[in-house]
Amino acid sequence: MNDRTTTLDEPVTDDALTRPFAGASPYDTYVHAFVLNSLQHPLTEAPDEMGFLVTTQVMELWFTLIVYEWRTARVAFAKDDLPAAMDALTRSRRALTALNGAWAPIAALTPAQFNGFRAAFGKASGFQSAMYRHIEFLLGDKSAGLLRAHRGDPAVHEALAETYREPSLYDEVLAYLHRQGLPVPDHVRERDVTSAYTGDPGVAEAWRHVYAGPQHHPHLALGELLTDIAELVTRWRFDHVLVVRRAMGAKPGSAGSAGLAWLEQRAARPVFPELWEVRGDL
Repeated sequence: MNDRTTTLDEPVTDDALTRPFAGASPYDTYVHAFVLNSLQHPLTEAPDEMGFLVTTQVMELWFTLIVYEWRTARVAFAKDDLPAAMDALTRSRRALTALNGAWAPIAALTPAQFNGFRAAFGKASGFQSAMYRHIEFLLGDKSAGLLRAHRGDPAVHEALAETYREPSLYDEVLAYLHRQGLPVPDHVRERDVTSAYTGDPGVAEAWRHVYAGPQHHPHLALGELLTDIAELVTRWRFDHVLVVRRAMGAKPGSAGSAGLAWLEQRAARPVFPELWEVRGDL
């Protein structure tokens, strides 16, 4: 036997971790965690409002990352740099997966729980998110009316207007495929990019060439990655519908929209439509 006590030894600490910081920690200086953690200001005593605020703010951050990656991919396609474009799209796919998972804290709100704080946000509504509008515009779902709604905030409006005027991510994909010798029609490549993209038989034919060809071709891998993204966007939209349906049913939206009916209509809008159409032709 020995005379050591049975108490656990004091854990060994690293002096570098316990040395006082001169100001804010280097971590906070880089991440700005203090700023992020200071942005939640519930307006009611309802216990579910904090989760609602954090969830929507986290989604805004994921929107920001997705927009960043899609812009990176768009530039790479314009330079015919497929590997860089695929890398950015792959990163965006991971971000979209995380975005979809962000619904969890509020996915099961009951009407009573939601009503406990719903009146506090007045006319605020998720469809007013400018960053989500960037996502839709980058997907080719352009709308002059939804752009016009942001005129009251000049900086936000101008940033969104730039995305509205520029080719969408899908426009750049199709231009890239044309330069690679695929039969993307001239009228699609020369279209007004401020108009909402709709499916085109000629584009479907171009994708048909890809999918009927070698099954390990880089262009088929691109088509599948874009399909993954389209599926994740669609799942996010339909999860939004389910969250709203569960929390408030078919009541009008807080900003005066039709609420559930409006969300269902938006959710049904196809993303990269020809990639879904071509599957029935093979």
